[in-house]
Amino acid sequence: MITISLCMIVKNEEKVLARCLDSIKDLMDEIIIVDTGSTDATKEIARRYTSKVYDFEWNGSFADARNYSFSKASAQYIYCADADEIIDDENREKFALLKKGLLPEIDIVQMYYCNQMEYNTIYNYDKELRPKLYKRVRTFTWRNPIHETVSLQPIIYDSDIEIIHKPTGFHASRDLKAFEEMHADGLYMDERLHTLYAKELIMCGEKSNLLKSIPFFEGSIKDETRSNDSLLEAFCLLARAYRFKGDIPSFFKYAMKAVTMEGDGCAEICLELASYYHTLPDRNEERIWLIAALSAPCILNLETKTSAEKMLAELDRQG
Repeated sequence: MITISLCMIVKNEEKVLARCLDSIKDLMDEIIIVDTGSTDATKEIARRYTSKVYDFEWNGSFADARNYSFSKASAQYIYCADADEIIDDENREKFALLKKGLLPEIDIVQMYYCNQMEYNTIYNYDKELRPKLYKRVRTFTWRNPIHETVSLQPIIYDSDIEIIHKPTGFHASRDLKAFEEMHADGLYMDERLHTLYAKELIMCGEKSNLLKSIPFFEGSIKDETRSNDSLLEAFCLLARAYRFKGDIPSFFKYAMKAVTMEGDGCAEICLELASYYHTLPDRNEERIWLIAALSAPCILNLETKTSAEKMLAELDRQG
């Protein structure tokens, strides 16, 4: 049977920490909790479960905090959890069986992260595989009888264990601030972060967040290394930001760039155009773009189609 260190980073999680730990404590051989600046009873609750509670001075990087928590682990594997997760009885049994029978060559175990849509998170799916269990120290071995080489790719096992995500609130303001600080510090956002920033803004961004994002996305469309998907995301966000700002020429500049891109377009930009015509008001043009939104694919927010359906229903009600 393998041994597992639970590694968590927390801040002001007094409402959910005990719930999380109660659901996994007996599956863990070691519990490590790194606090990044709690002002509530989080650390007191953590000490009921472990003496290994550490402080980490927050520097704006979740990666640095995660790495610090991992550095304190001593078991064969590390399980990474957030305080707003739980594992139910059925999946606890699956986890216990996994712990008993995990093959030593497995480097990473993926588990299903569930319940995303219920809490209006930035993810357009309710269930996805995520890496959750990591071998603490990897053994490198040579392979091939000739032209031998060291195997560098991790061996990943996709389990059927489901982790239930049950947050008590939203982290949008915190996350948007982190994105804004990354841009201000000149840090590069890769394809994944580019998409996540765009999703946060479309789903949760206030006018101030959108206006602050303009320099980033205008820089993004000038970056020749960006993919077409990233360009489309940038056009969508710039169109919305300039619509909120009241700069209609710039709004149409980026909306039309999105509309004329190769492919099927996107529902988000169609809804932006419908929203603009709604304010004129021009009901015929609004209807055209709402219908277009219903047939175009969503790239950032599945709720776009729901919004379009509601606006169409209102138009029909008004006659």
